[in-house]
Amino acid sequence: MRRAVLIGIDQYPPGNELSGCVNDITSLKDVIELNEDGTENFKVVLMPNVSSKNEAMLEIKALFSGAGDMSLLYFSGHGYVNDTDAELAFPDGIHNNDYYKGIKMSDIMNIVHKSKVKNKIIILDCCHSGSLGKFHINHDESLIGEGVSVLCACKDSEFAMESNGQGMFTVQLCNALKGGAADYCGNITIGGIYAFIDRVFGPKQQRPTFKTNVTEFSPVRRVIPKVPVSIIRLLPSLFPNMNDEFKLDPSYEESNIAGNENSIMPYASPVNTSTFKSLQKLESIGFVEPTDEEHMYYAAMKNKSCHLTQIGKYYWNLAKTNQI
Repeated sequence: MRRAVLIGIDQYPPGNELSGCVNDITSLKDVIELNEDGTENFKVVLMPNVSSKNEAMLEIKALFSGAGDMSLLYFSGHGYVNDTDAELAFPDGIHNNDYYKGIKMSDIMNIVHKSKVKNKIIILDCCHSGSLGKFHINHDESLIGEGVSVLCACKDSEFAMESNGQGMFTVQLCNALKGGAADYCGNITIGGIYAFIDRVFGPKQQRPTFKTNVTEFSPVRRVIPKVPVSIIRLLPSLFPNMNDEFKLDPSYEESNIAGNENSIMPYASPVNTSTFKSLQKLESIGFVEPTDEEHMYYAAMKNKSCHLTQIGKYYWNLAKTNQI
């Protein structure tokens, strides 16, 4: 089971109101509920303008209960750091503009560390969220438990900015989940999401932070890859060894048929042209390139070859070892 709790709060007491947090969770829900192919991804609990920290804590405890595959907690609202801890602020905890009665990050992490859920993700879009990632637990425990990832919108000294009615960080988070952070198989991991967002924000803007303790990244969402995975899996059969070259000739080019101008022997063969289409698709994503020619067409027509690029060799190995 994959579950998510999305908390977004605009309606704080007067003087503390925000404007983009409910929009943030609505946009995120629209992206993560389903994979791009329409299959179910997360069962989402949406919590817009939840006023009580106790109500939110009940959902957080339920989120990390049991032994599911992935649980994701997202918070958009005020973040606060006091003398004792970093906290997520709730409307019922604001007194005289001081946020002393929010949910402590350390309390959340204690719940997370005891959870039997395989993958636990916390994403925070709030001011000083980098500090919220600096939780403090007993020194006998590891700082971040196994299977835990924490992604924050900014460093501890920075503010999380809003623009056009949404958090700037969450806009890029959604862009990443829509496919911007996908690998060539269509998998979007939390590590890929951070890499995407990190590239988007310039050095003078808010800087996202990321902490994780995982042995492998599981997909947060899947999108339809540009080239079907079934074709990527052909790499070891096309190239028995990763350093091999695939020998081409005119029979691989579909337009090279008898009667066409500039056609030459051997003419197009259905089996070879089908293989060539797969090679061309692999070329389109940078896995294959022609040898000593700029285009695959000329490599075929001039009896040359093609070979794997470095990224092609990487995916060749994944296909060879049945990892895709």
